[in-house]
Amino acid sequence: MATSKWHLEQKRDRLKREVNQNLNFLVGSVTSQGPRGGHSLTNKVNGKTRSKYIRQAMLDEVRRMTRRHAKLKLLLKDLAEVNWEILKLENQP
Repeated sequence: MATSKWHLEQKRDRLKREVNQNLNFLVGSVTSQGPRGGHSLTNKVNGKTRSKYIRQAMLDEVRRMTRRHAKLKLLLKDLAEVNWEILKLENQP
């Protein structure tokens, strides 16, 4: 990533704004409960799989919130890379 410090700082500010806009999230995945219908939000807690029942009226919002979590993980990865590049530029001999 050969870019000026100013451009990297601009990118960092943009990423920070995007992270801030995606903080309303849920961790886990939406799973179907088979032929009986219904859905659950499933995730790991201390090495054990936990499921929470999702009412039908909440299903679309839960799916949106789990997608935000995936987006947030990518944004944080990008932000970490930009922070690394800025740190390297600041510590050049």
